[in-house]
Amino acid sequence: MAMPPFHLAFPVRDLEEARAFYGKLLGCPEGRSSPDWIDFDFHGHQIVAHLSPAEAGHRNTSAVDGDNVPVRHFGLVLPMNEWHAMADRLKAAGIAFVIEPHVRFKGLPGEQATMFFLDPCGNALEFKAFADPSRLFAKQ
Repeated sequence: MAMPPFHLAFPVRDLEEARAFYGKLLGCPEGRSSPDWIDFDFHGHQIVAHLSPAEAGHRNTSAVDGDNVPVRHFGLVLPMNEWHAMADRLKAAGIAFVIEPHVRFKGLPGEQATMFFLDPCGNALEFKAFADPSRLFAKQ
């Protein structure tokens, strides 16, 4: 059975910044838009950047395997080769990582490659990958 696409709306302080980051850097095709929001195709999922400057950005973190992970974040689970390509693309673009690309939970069922970074509006994103994708929901 095909997985249904999810929908996520999130705040941004500037639509043109969002358009450049999500559309150009992350390669998400733009869908519908208005003066107050933009739809993006986020690898088959619908994300919508809504103009709401006071709400944009992350504020709190939570400890996960020795890292301070932004509590409010979203992202993708990519195939490992695409994860490496994304990390290289972000590094080449000069993106500052909140958490550098690395492997966490080493040797455990949930071992995964992960990286955290912020969009220009301060929203946190996580891209991760599993050497064995069937371990996505593996319990420790």
